[in-house]
Amino acid sequence: MIGEKGFWNRLRLRLLFTGPTMFAFLTVMIIPFLYGIYLTFTNWDGISVAHTLVGFQNYGSVFADSEFWSSFGLTLKYVLFTVVLTNVLAFLLAYALTKSVKGQNVFRAGFFMPNLVGGIVLGFIWQFIFNNVLVYLGQKASIGIFSASWLAEPGKAFWTLVIVTIWQYAGYMMVIYVAGLTGVPADIQEAASIDGANSWQKLTRMTIPMMVPSFIVCLFLSLQRGFMVYDLNLTLTKGGPFGSTQLVSMHVYQKAFLSRDYGVGQAEAFVLFLLVAVITLLQVYFSKKLEVEA
Repeated sequence: MIGEKGFWNRLRLRLLFTGPTMFAFLTVMIIPFLYGIYLTFTNWDGISVAHTLVGFQNYGSVFADSEFWSSFGLTLKYVLFTVVLTNVLAFLLAYALTKSVKGQNVFRAGFFMPNLVGGIVLGFIWQFIFNNVLVYLGQKASIGIFSASWLAEPGKAFWTLVIVTIWQYAGYMMVIYVAGLTGVPADIQEAASIDGANSWQKLTRMTIPMMVPSFIVCLFLSLQRGFMVYDLNLTLTKGGPFGSTQLVSMHVYQKAFLSRDYGVGQAEAFVLFLLVAVITLLQVYFSKKLEVEA
């Protein structure tokens, strides 16, 4: 009897601490996610109360939607450049700022600050820079590459998204790499120096292999943010010019809410979720395998 009473007491105590969190997680994440999957099998337009089941018709529309796959291909290109360049720059900054640099805390704070600016505000700020500041400087200094706004040229507008993304997230990833670099034991570095290893050998054969966990975290965050970007795409380029910078999240939004084809839009969102989940799981799997080998 005492044991049963103790069990219920422990259960109430756990529910007291975990109950609100579980309730919020179910109501905000799980239930809407499951309801969203249900809507992929309907013809709901996002407004009317009534809707009917249409089976897998929406998924057939997804695979037949060339614009969706075109925007997904553009997003893959965007993710490739932003993930690689962001992490390379972040690692170089972290490596430089873990050395004996005067005012390194000030530099760390300065590089991290862009991450504190929201994507909406960031997009408007850089839109002003590309449309006005750089054009003015380019015309005054006769710099041809900046004589016209990059946002007006389809070939260059894509790179504005890449540049701003790198500028925003490099400082955040730098903090993670700084934590990884400071965790590398100093005695191992000293022993390597005694054995005659130079700086490049210590970096490539000791420091980088011991920082694989940091690389895993940064790659995961970079991939997740790259595929889900929407606010910056909306405010900086609006998907233009002529749809040349419309990433997949913007396409899904327009399909569901502007075209009033919520069932297909929700199906595209679910397909996107599955594709991103597969890519992310593969990244984590191979990164963990590399960590074990290292």
